[in-house]
Amino acid sequence: MRGGEAIIKTLIEQGADTVFGYPGGQILPFYDMIYDSDLNHILVRHEQSAAHAADGFARASGKVGVCIATSGPGATNLITGIATAHMDSSPIIAITGQVPIHLIGKDAFQEVDMLGLSMPITKHAYQPKNADEIPSLVKLSFDIALGGRPGPVVIDVPKNVQEEELSEYVVDVFKTPGYNPTIRGNPRQIKKASKLITMAEKPVILVGGGLISSEASDELIKFSNLCKAPVTTTLMGKGAFPENHEAYLGMLGMHGRKVANLSVDESDCLIAIGCRFSDRNTGNVSEFAKNAKIIHIDIDPAEIGKNVEVDVPIVGDAKIVLKALIDSITKLQGNTEVKSQQWYDDSLLFKKECIPRFSYGDVPLKPQQVIKEIANSLNEEAIITTDVGQHQMWAAHLYNVYKPRKFISSGGLGTMGFGFPAAIGAKVAMNDNDVVAVTGDGGFLMVCQDLATLKDYDIPITICLFNNRKLGMVYQWQNLFYNKRLSHTDLGQTPDFLKLAESFGISAERITKPGELEFALKSSIKDGEPRLLDIIVDKNEFLPIVPPGCGITDILGEYKLENDITYIRDGKDDTFDSISDEDVDEYGEDALGGD
Repeated sequence: MRGGEAIIKTLIEQGADTVFGYPGGQILPFYDMIYDSDLNHILVRHEQSAAHAADGFARASGKVGVCIATSGPGATNLITGIATAHMDSSPIIAITGQVPIHLIGKDAFQEVDMLGLSMPITKHAYQPKNADEIPSLVKLSFDIALGGRPGPVVIDVPKNVQEEELSEYVVDVFKTPGYNPTIRGNPRQIKKASKLITMAEKPVILVGGGLISSEASDELIKFSNLCKAPVTTTLMGKGAFPENHEAYLGMLGMHGRKVANLSVDESDCLIAIGCRFSDRNTGNVSEFAKNAKIIHIDIDPAEIGKNVEVDVPIVGDAKIVLKALIDSITKLQGNTEVKSQQWYDDSLLFKKECIPRFSYGDVPLKPQQVIKEIANSLNEEAIITTDVGQHQMWAAHLYNVYKPRKFISSGGLGTMGFGFPAAIGAKVAMNDNDVVAVTGDGGFLMVCQDLATLKDYDIPITICLFNNRKLGMVYQWQNLFYNKRLSHTDLGQTPDFLKLAESFGISAERITKPGELEFALKSSIKDGEPRLLDIIVDKNEFLPIVPPGCGITDILGEYKLENDITYIRDGKDDTFDSISDEDVDEYGEDALGGD
């Protein structure tokens, strides 16, 4: 058995029977061995798409996604996808070719230091020096990618090592003394947190993607009900808590719901689970949850205290820690009345008062109309992936998700071009689920060449393309914060997306009126074939936003609410549908957009 054959054998033994890749010179021996193997290889049309597809595969299934590229530019084209997986804690393995060992360090053709490039954006990176190491390294890479906080691993394989004969196929257990994730929370910290939660009158639970990784959604529902604490999520935590549940407040942060932002601001106990307190969630850290004692549960100790000072840190797996907290709090509560019951009831009422009013049925189509029709077309098992930008935020706000791993989006890195190839990976992983890629015209144009992949492998996903001929999020920021100096955000009228899709043999349809999308999307799903829906949307419809550097209660361009509600809560008198005269003077009424 040769080194490349050992990679294939170990991949299959680890359950990775499908890979996404693109061949080239220094990975050719491996590809020659794939020719006679049972490995299912999907040829993408750009290495970045291979990484994103592997990422989508991993997020949809919970398994490890695998991508492959050659050395030099092939390997560097994977970097954006690897960094995306790293920021969002997604378990992928990237296998790259490398020049033969005797040429490493001599600037050989298509040589690049993949270990050095990838080390800051991976959990680990390996370069086997002989073929005998390969089985154990591949097995270890899977363990590391999935263990503790999930993430990407790179295996950089010199060409001669791929061709070299193994003396024996043995999968040894490599010792990793520096990698020993803590799974169970410290009992003292759990006891301390339990007392704090039991005494809290205004608790709020903040959930990130770590809870999805640990498959702790059932425990979260029990925990919320036990503590009488409403739940808000980060973008990556969307789907961790059923969004039709009465306790769900929506997403938190810069692009979050006002009810979520104000509730966190007013809470006296914030229980954060599997999130890293990114700047998009906290805003100005000095103003964040300033009235609250903060409990932070995370399997990665490096995240605790990194961005926000916490009162009770608990390092451990979310599922295991939540079970321990539920047991501890149940004993502490006994038969006494839960102190936060009134807060919980008030939060439900406050949430109903904060239902935003949007315009529907207009032409050009409003983004909210588009999301509504997408939602009406799909069942709760459907998976949607998004690209990055305005359409991503519309989907995050208005597309309700009831189960984990049904909403897949690039969070930490904010990678344009992610949504479409991630949908390919998700569909390959979960063939029985309907998969829809929600993308913008800007992000789609970065990866549109993979329409060829869609056609050649007959992968039946539907692409819902928000077409406003703008780089929408940048356009919104330029309107709001740069005095309408619209610098290079207009995408012009090229290409005609219908003709582009048809040139790849993909059927396409243009959507311009209310009702057309729902009919077309249902038909596409029923037909079971790949399709692109070119949806013409209003370029001047914006969601509210917290300006950079502000606290999360400083929302610009607020929602208009049902009945123009004025609310009074804890002595604060505020009207949601108004903005300050200073805001209007600085940015102009037109720049605020929407209602």
